[in-house]
Amino acid sequence: MKDVVKHAVKHIVKQSKTPAAESAPETASFERTPKAMLLGAVLVLLGGVLWGINATVSKLLMADYHADPLWIACVRELAAGALFLACAGVRTPKLLAGAVRDRRSYPMLLFAALTCVLFVQVSYLSAIDWTNSGTATVLQTLNLLFVLAYVCIRGRRWPGLRESIGVALAFAGTVLIATGGDLSTLKLPLVGLLWGLADAACTAALSILPAKLVARWGNLAVNGIMFVISGLVLTPFVRPWASAPQLDWFGVLLMVFTVVGGTFGAYWLFLAGVMRIGSMRGTMLGTSEPYTPRDWWSSGSRSPRRYPPCCGPGRCSRPRISSAS
Repeated sequence: MKDVVKHAVKHIVKQSKTPAAESAPETASFERTPKAMLLGAVLVLLGGVLWGINATVSKLLMADYHADPLWIACVRELAAGALFLACAGVRTPKLLAGAVRDRRSYPMLLFAALTCVLFVQVSYLSAIDWTNSGTATVLQTLNLLFVLAYVCIRGRRWPGLRESIGVALAFAGTVLIATGGDLSTLKLPLVGLLWGLADAACTAALSILPAKLVARWGNLAVNGIMFVISGLVLTPFVRPWASAPQLDWFGVLLMVFTVVGGTFGAYWLFLAGVMRIGSMRGTMLGTSEPYTPRDWWSSGSRSPRRYPPCCGPGRCSRPRISSAS
């Protein structure tokens, strides 16, 4: 496993240094070599794991710190976008400059930013807020059907037997894992259902829309531009400097993780994997999300503050830190 992760990092760095003219052939080879397929599967699985942890972290921020979903989305999009652009400026400055100069890519970058970043973030956080982590994950898994429909329509064919069985097993497995086999734990008000379906559609688009852009300009540059655009669109409506929740040191750590691990790392790994194994396989492997510990401290309902084992209510004596300062 250690060797596979090392190869994953090496391939990501290699891809980020590849010139735009060579990136498309390299991407095509990803989908044909068994080694690249294995590497892509590992990358997608790791991205799904980070997303799964991020769901629990986001729920803790909303339930225990009363952070608004839009505030979380705006802050982590701007911060993750800055991280992506900084890495792109260091690793792939020519690709980043080329993406900025290529005005023909602007409409697709804008559309992908709104659909694959803004709507994914807002709809998923809203689905968690209106339901719980498990229910939101089950609804998000419906993206398998959207991707399968896209693949079949584009190929002008009916779904294959293996595809149908794979989708059914992936969805059933997600339901069982997210609910622990107890379907009564699903919380599904109408508003939560609508947000969940919107999240499923936008998550399906994440496996499809950015593929050509990433193949041409690289993972870092495309993600950076999309996240910054999405964050800037949200900024005048959210005004994050004015609506920031009060965060203690643990809340600050949760926000750092949701930016660095749950957003920057998860998107980077997932899209790098999809470029190697394709949208359908990537979406199915992305259901690794519920395998992560979703309900460490909270069952999904608004409840009194939970503390990590190292510090109970009587041991956390540090003053709370305002994230607005």
